[in-house]
Amino acid sequence: MATRQITFQIAANPPPRLDKALSRDVPEAAALSRTRLARLIAAGAVTVDGAVAGDAKARVAEGAQVSITVEAAEDSHIGAEAIPLDILHEDDDLIVVDKPAGMVVHPAPGTPSGTLVNALLHHCGDALSGVGGVKRPGIVHRIDKDTSGLLVVAKSDAAHHGLAAQFEAHSAERRYLAVCHGVPDAGDPRLRGVRGAGFEPGNVLKLTTRLARHRTDRQKQQVVFAGGRHAVTRVRVLERFGLPAVAALVECRLETGRTHQIRVHMAHAGHGLVGDPVYGGRRKPAARALSPVAMEALLGFPRQALHAAVLGFSHPVTGAPLRFETPPPGDMAALITTLRPAGS
Repeated sequence: MATRQITFQIAANPPPRLDKALSRDVPEAAALSRTRLARLIAAGAVTVDGAVAGDAKARVAEGAQVSITVEAAEDSHIGAEAIPLDILHEDDDLIVVDKPAGMVVHPAPGTPSGTLVNALLHHCGDALSGVGGVKRPGIVHRIDKDTSGLLVVAKSDAAHHGLAAQFEAHSAERRYLAVCHGVPDAGDPRLRGVRGAGFEPGNVLKLTTRLARHRTDRQKQQVVFAGGRHAVTRVRVLERFGLPAVAALVECRLETGRTHQIRVHMAHAGHGLVGDPVYGGRRKPAARALSPVAMEALLGFPRQALHAAVLGFSHPVTGAPLRFETPPPGDMAALITTLRPAGS
């Protein structure tokens, strides 16, 4: 199997662990994450001053000569499938797709095929230079199966490393469109009593909590205020539906990106997403607030009305700013149109 050799010297004041020192000093062009470096150390692929280094926790001295042997990427065990993709951008390092609702991002025990990764393996073929030593697309963020919209996926280790850093630093722009029950408005006194909820200028609802796995249902997330992971969502009302208003089209801007974050936060605020079978509930609005057709559309929408509409980030290799926007798919667009008053 083909290999490449990476050699460099440990700089001044190295961290106390070998894996951390390598992560700091390895040439950026090598695109080796700390996790990947730890695996290479364990595999005996790293030498320090000519001796094999097998302990990631070992100390390393300033000026030490490091050599890393990296084998060519292996083929993935995941099967490639000829599934159509809506591609907005592609280059040697990354690909941006508009994922349809109903498609799972990554294979799992319950969904071993038909996923976005299966489709990307077929589409990219030999263009994948390897992520973590395997020819596979690098998934740095996900959206739920029944959420539609934009995803960026790495095709190379360098892109995976750079994109992951941006998502970890929360510097990527992510905006979602959603249809929710009720209207999250600063004038609603109920929201003043919701812990973690506050309003910013422009009637923007800011939800700041922590999120953790549900105590009894491990497939769900729940709002907590001790433990868990920090989560911030901002919500802006774009349109109101009904007289009186019983639903709204909102823009949700993620500061963090936790599992089910928007769905959990909106439910916590009392404005669960229309069609959400897990967090949204099935509200029964006032009978005369909407026309019978609009009411049927609202109550019968079969999935969470959530679409990843805007995605912005810096290209992880060139540094160029990239920003993509896509409208809601047909089913959600039809719902919004149906909820609008006649003639609007």
